[in-house]
Amino acid sequence: MDLLIIVELLVVLLALYVGSRYGSLALGAISGIGLALLVFGFQLKPGTPPTDVIYIIVAAVTCAGMLQAAGGMDWMIQLAEKLLRRKPEMITFLAPLCTFFLTVMVGTGHVVYTLMPIICDIALKKGIRPERPCGVASVASQLGITCSPIAAAVASFVVISSAHGFEITNLQVVAVTIPATLCGLLCASALSYRRGLDLDKDPHFQARCANSETYQYMYGHSATLLDKEVTREAKLSVYIFLAALGVIVLFSVCQMLGCDIRPSFVTDQLDAQGQPVVKPLAMNIIIQIVMIAAAAFMVILAKAEPKRVVAGAVWQSGMVAVVAIYGIAWLADTFIGNYMEEMKSALGGVVETYPWAIAFAFFAVSVLINSQGAVVVSMLPLAYTLGIPGMVLLGVFPSVYGYFFIPNYPSDIATVNFDRSGTTRIGKYLLNHSFMMPGLVSVFVATVVSYALAMLCF
Repeated sequence: MDLLIIVELLVVLLALYVGSRYGSLALGAISGIGLALLVFGFQLKPGTPPTDVIYIIVAAVTCAGMLQAAGGMDWMIQLAEKLLRRKPEMITFLAPLCTFFLTVMVGTGHVVYTLMPIICDIALKKGIRPERPCGVASVASQLGITCSPIAAAVASFVVISSAHGFEITNLQVVAVTIPATLCGLLCASALSYRRGLDLDKDPHFQARCANSETYQYMYGHSATLLDKEVTREAKLSVYIFLAALGVIVLFSVCQMLGCDIRPSFVTDQLDAQGQPVVKPLAMNIIIQIVMIAAAAFMVILAKAEPKRVVAGAVWQSGMVAVVAIYGIAWLADTFIGNYMEEMKSALGGVVETYPWAIAFAFFAVSVLINSQGAVVVSMLPLAYTLGIPGMVLLGVFPSVYGYFFIPNYPSDIATVNFDRSGTTRIGKYLLNHSFMMPGLVSVFVATVVSYALAMLCF
């Protein structure tokens, strides 16, 4: 490989590394420095920012933010809490299922912050080591992203795949990833069921109990949302949100069954006879329209206050994701676009013989950039250009989640802080933390099962 290419690659990796250390908006912003160096310093032709994906994120996050502002998110978490408190002895299995399906419904893993303290509290009061449900539940909240029809990662996969000739709908993607991911989560939960010492045999925990102030901190209060009043408007916002999801699913189902109900329009393209080509409305546009309309209905009917939306965690985290994907994907597309032939030459033999090996690249990039959507937008075009079939890429789709590996993601850090028992922790050597085992097991199993399902279905 040419020395200049190596230097430019180091610029890209350094920008991603520095951005990940600062986190939040800095990840996308510092990618801009790398982009500027490539374009102005090394005279590389700039790539194209992923505007289609960004529009979907903005629409979906706005809708989810309205749901949170109207109180609908609290009602959903109340329902999850009731389930967990009804069967506290099964919390190691039920907690990750709750966080997983919350993410699947809303499209972002940041909805679980309110539920995590409740999971910790239930486990502690039941005498179950909180690390067991907390570690796998935090992982589950992020695994759900590749299983949500409105998540940026899924929408990006569909848009990019269609552009490269692999026609697939959001529903077809999640029909593969949901059962595969559930298999991974069940395996991780089973391995977590007896993980670590029981609380009565854990010397570290017993030492904490011996201190009266620490004991009061751990057992002195309960985390719950059951005492919070749920208004009629909060429930209505959930119904509106579910109706929007239903509309999106309906369009996908009809498309799969051959009775496409999407409106069609004349395009600027011409067919072989010189006539304008008529194409149906793309699903990414349909998702945007439906989500924005649902958000408007929540304002009008469910009294969602726009000011509360902007201040909410869901909307803020979504906008951070927009900036991250904008900067990272543009930086990656600039570098990859200028050296596509060199990459084909270097990687072509490997992916031709072992196409599934692209999963390791997806995982490694995710460890570095902390965004599944950004991994898809920056790496999937390269994978298609290398000649990897769409069904293989669908099969390895769960491997885009790898940022549990280094425990610096907000949901993991928050889970450590929520666990008053101190059993959910980041180890002395950084990588020996509470999320490593459930993360590796669930991603590995989910990817293997997803690959098998994709080969079977396509």
